[in-house]
Amino acid sequence: MLILFTLAILCFGLIIGMPVPFAFGLALIYIALTGDHDVAGFMPSGHWRMNVLVLLAIPLFVLAGGIMEKGKIAKPLVDLAELFVGRIKGGLAYSSVVASGIFGAISGSATATLTCIGSIMMPQLRAANYPRGISAALITSAAPLGLLIPPSSIQIIYAWVTRQSVLKCFLATIVPGIILMALLCLVNAVLLRKYKDIKTLPPTDNFTGEVIQKTRSALPALFMPVMILGGIYGGIMTPTEAAGIAVVYAIPVGFFIYKGLNRQNFKEALVNTATTTGVVMVMFFMVMIVSRLLIFEDIPTMAEELIFSVSDNPLVLLIMINLVMVLIGMLMDDVSGVLLASPLLFPIAQKLGVDPIQFAAVLGVNLGMGNITPPTAPLLYLGARVTGAKVSEMLSPTLIMILFAWIPTLLITTFIPEVSLFLPNLLLP
Repeated sequence: MLILFTLAILCFGLIIGMPVPFAFGLALIYIALTGDHDVAGFMPSGHWRMNVLVLLAIPLFVLAGGIMEKGKIAKPLVDLAELFVGRIKGGLAYSSVVASGIFGAISGSATATLTCIGSIMMPQLRAANYPRGISAALITSAAPLGLLIPPSSIQIIYAWVTRQSVLKCFLATIVPGIILMALLCLVNAVLLRKYKDIKTLPPTDNFTGEVIQKTRSALPALFMPVMILGGIYGGIMTPTEAAGIAVVYAIPVGFFIYKGLNRQNFKEALVNTATTTGVVMVMFFMVMIVSRLLIFEDIPTMAEELIFSVSDNPLVLLIMINLVMVLIGMLMDDVSGVLLASPLLFPIAQKLGVDPIQFAAVLGVNLGMGNITPPTAPLLYLGARVTGAKVSEMLSPTLIMILFAWIPTLLITTFIPEVSLFLPNLLLP
């Protein structure tokens, strides 16, 4: 009965919009007041679980993403992508998706990707007569690519919670991320068919010269993902070291090459990173204590028995697990979602024979889709603020993109293991 009231208090806090650390803290206060468990006795386990070097990568990647945003490092990437596809109808929208994937590969954050790419691309899309609702929906739907294209913060957390290889978890999400990018572009092309006044880039007689010029301008920005991913997958750097080098590299590039950084916005990036890190680390600590309590009460086993009592068909059970993860993604941000879903659903997925590395990709797709799925949809409301569009005009195209891009990607990732396991097995056998 204690655990049911605890979960009810936790869910109530999340539903009414209470910050995630406070919701978990409220649940812990209730447990402490009942006296059935010594909450202080669970605290060392939270400290012990957090005392790992890999978690330092998260604030460092957050800082790198903030510096990229403030330093206008993403702008040359957008310009280069636009050069190749901007002369076809819908090309500017396609470049938004590609830019989201590239920026996501550096920042590892859906929120940072949406804020940066949305603020850069939306004015250009509006100037080219793209419909505001569809454009805002596309940018928002592409933002969770930051959760899939490595190095992803939530994959670091998943690997930490489930004790898996960080590199394998990174590799597992690449192909699903590429599939999602392609489907988003395809759905967007269909949605834009009836709009005849969309502008494209004018023809040019010096395409090669423009490519050379914009590539030269984008090289410092392009070198960041090459350096980060090449260093990680080449075995030269750990994810934490790569994140630190990304920050060290981004500072002079933002100040002296693209000249978007100044003393004021650099300080803002540092303050925002410190605030985010503080919130995330408090949340980690709270969630680890609650997770320890759930394990102590054998909740994962109870959840497993409950799910298996519904059906013994593996396909049905996988669909149920996906639905639970989407609901978690609808209620929580990506970090909170992976912290809650990993210890609760990972044992059930293992019982069904799902590879732990494949489950990393399934979890990433589910949480990304949950973050844009109404009615809660934290990224959808952020996207409305960033792009200046109304949620009501974003709603229909967002649902279409969920139905014809996100759900097919999720089904492919869930029921075709080779999609997520091909690269890990090829490069890290």
